[in-house]
Amino acid sequence: MDEVQLKGWLYKMESGDQEAFQVIYEYTCKDIYKTVVFLVGSQNEDVDDIVNEVYIQMWKSVTNYDINRSFRFWLHGLVVKRVQDWRRKSWRRFRIFEKKKMYEQDCSYVMHEDILHKETSNELVEIVQRLSYKHREVIIMRYFHEYSMEEIAALLQIPIGTVKSRLHTALKRLRAEMEHMPDIREGEVNGF
Repeated sequence: MDEVQLKGWLYKMESGDQEAFQVIYEYTCKDIYKTVVFLVGSQNEDVDDIVNEVYIQMWKSVTNYDINRSFRFWLHGLVVKRVQDWRRKSWRRFRIFEKKKMYEQDCSYVMHEDILHKETSNELVEIVQRLSYKHREVIIMRYFHEYSMEEIAALLQIPIGTVKSRLHTALKRLRAEMEHMPDIREGEVNGF
């Protein structure tokens, strides 16, 4: 679907057309699901709830969408906000228990093949998911969604220097982890 067709469906959805919502959902759901899985982990039972909340928020706030901006970028902004809300709620509910569980959790995530990007190896996904949320977030936005550093800063509402710092630290940690795994090529870190 090209941008012109997408904008046509967005206009229809803005006026309450449920068929338009369904078309946009089907066009974007795999990408949104992948992003949420990468941000919260594939074994988290809240993934479907977060994805549903993203689409509920999209339906409610489509009238606020600026048609001159990238829809994909706007939708990823909703994903980031929903994941941040989920993390805040989880932290409030389980404070110490969740923190302890996160560090003790086995990082051998099992993902369905359709969730993984074609060029991304399972080992690299596991390594990325072991990063802290803040580092994982910038890696995914930069290399999975190919946003510029300026776009990431705007999306996450943080200074560009913070984006650069987090990205540098994340890449450094990925490279260090990959040194212990001889079957992953270093080029995949920069081509993630």
